Amino acid sequence: MTNILIAGVGGQGTVLASKLIAAAAMVKGLDVRTTETIGMAQRGGSVVSHIRMGNNINSPLIPQKSAHAIIGFEPAEAVRILHYLSGNGLMIVCDTAMKPVTSSLSGDTYLASEMTDYLKKNVKNLAIIDGKKLLRECRNPKTLNVALLGAAAESGVFPFSADDMKVALHDTLPQRYLEINLNSFEIGRRIYNETRYAG
Repeated sequence: MTNILIAGVGGQGTVLASKLIAAAAMVKGLDVRTTETIGMAQRGGSVVSHIRMGNNINSPLIPQKSAHAIIGFEPAEAVRILHYLSGNGLMIVCDTAMKPVTSSLSGDTYLASEMTDYLKKNVKNLAIIDGKKLLRECRNPKTLNVALLGAAAESGVFPFSADDMKVALHDTLPQRYLEINLNSFEIGRRIYNETRYAG
């Protein structure tokens, strides 16, 4: 069984990303269970997606310390669910902050660098993705979720190949959005290989 968690905030495309992972797993004939926990706002609230792939899966919820990988669309949200990551699990995190609603309401200062520094100290297998570079190359913030899936696919953490994920993109996305998302997926794969690892 493979357990994947996606952490971000509303509006980043985390739910679509989980659906794409599930679709790619089904292309390989795997059983899949997914669920989301969605925060207090559609945009800006915390969103965590659980994806479990394999055989005879009884629950969609991933136990603590059992995630093979966490894909953090937002660094503070990645820190918040770090307790789900297994000892040898991989964390892929975008270093660009989207201030969560809770921080905005409380007036707290929030620096993404503090979150990534914490992850460097506490995660053995960590890939920090340069969000500004990703955005510059993808040219569309709405495709960053697919670019991060490209990075995860390139890491080898999924129980399917990057080509299987591209089949899922073809089958799931509207035709008018397909080319730009496929391009972003490939950019994510390349940037993963250019990333310096921490931890």
